[in-house]
Amino acid sequence: MNIHEYQAKEILRRFGVPIAEGGVAFTPEEAEKVARALNTDVIAVKSQIHAGGRGKAGGIKLVKTPEEAAKATRELIGKVLVTHQTGPHGKEVRKVLIEAGSTPKRELYLSILIDRTIGRPSFLASTEGGMDIEAVAAKTPEKILKEPIDPAVGMQPYQARKIAYALGLGGNHLQPTVTLILGVYRAFVETDASLIEINPLIIDQRDRVMALDAKMNFDDNALFRHKDILAMRDLDEEDPREVEASKFGLNYIGLDGNIACMVNGAGLAMGTMDIIKYYGGSPANFLDVGGGATTEQVTEAFKILVADKHVKGILVNIFGGIMKCDVIANGILTAVKQVNVQMPLVVRLEGTNVELGKKILKDSGLAIIAADSMADAAQKIVEAAKAA
Repeated sequence: MNIHEYQAKEILRRFGVPIAEGGVAFTPEEAEKVARALNTDVIAVKSQIHAGGRGKAGGIKLVKTPEEAAKATRELIGKVLVTHQTGPHGKEVRKVLIEAGSTPKRELYLSILIDRTIGRPSFLASTEGGMDIEAVAAKTPEKILKEPIDPAVGMQPYQARKIAYALGLGGNHLQPTVTLILGVYRAFVETDASLIEINPLIIDQRDRVMALDAKMNFDDNALFRHKDILAMRDLDEEDPREVEASKFGLNYIGLDGNIACMVNGAGLAMGTMDIIKYYGGSPANFLDVGGGATTEQVTEAFKILVADKHVKGILVNIFGGIMKCDVIANGILTAVKQVNVQMPLVVRLEGTNVELGKKILKDSGLAIIAADSMADAAQKIVEAAKAA
């Protein structure tokens, strides 16, 4: 789950990370009220969407008076920002963060995330703040420090000092930076975050080390432990199909293709999308219904798939392990009849009671195209989608 910048800053502030004073505003009137309380010469008006690159897209404005803050808010609310992370359709601005503006003397980069290659949280730090870290990694990888953390021991002060020195923050900046880094680590662990990114981490005009921007992502599977964070979820920022799928325990991610996939198991789902691409097709989604999917879940999954106007065909690729293939087949038939699926539908079943499952589908009288293997299924749905 992602949250907005102002929400990430609220969390980081709890862990002692220095943040500029400010507040969120949904209207120009609220923006002016927040700005008046700041007592500062420079006011930042920052669009709040779940995407980076807001500044380049015109989503961040610096003003001098509360009245100008209200005017800037009026211009931003309702505006659709298109950045390198939003895609061509962009995202509509529904709220802004009003905060005391800063003139950075230095811009740095700091983040912590799970390094899947070693199975540990790792800090990334760079003196090239304010830039896309991907660009830094591609052009000047030597400017990125990576510091893995042993979760059994936790982050040690010497590691925070190592990062601070790598950022060139010694002397009077050393202790504040170490305190900030240790606070970021505590926030990461105690909120079950999957990413905390501060870009840029700055030295401001008053020589303070502080987070000018903040991004946090969380492990969805741990949100039951964090009701306060779950309450920060902004459904307006999410794909409506993904929101609907989450209501029924379905793991769904929308893509740009025209062949919908329904699979049980994340690995099988990834393999299914790969083989569709291999045979010249384009997957419309990732959809994992899980190993114990009910008829209701399968039905809701079909509803989500057929609601996508770009979809020209559906591939169901199921391995019957926990659930038997005959049970799966009956669930598919019930769902197809209830949803009234009209587009080409290819079904590949494998596993326990597979022959019985195939017979149930064959005898149903419905226009279901049976497949014997993943390759067979992919070729058939690609051809059917092209014909459709």
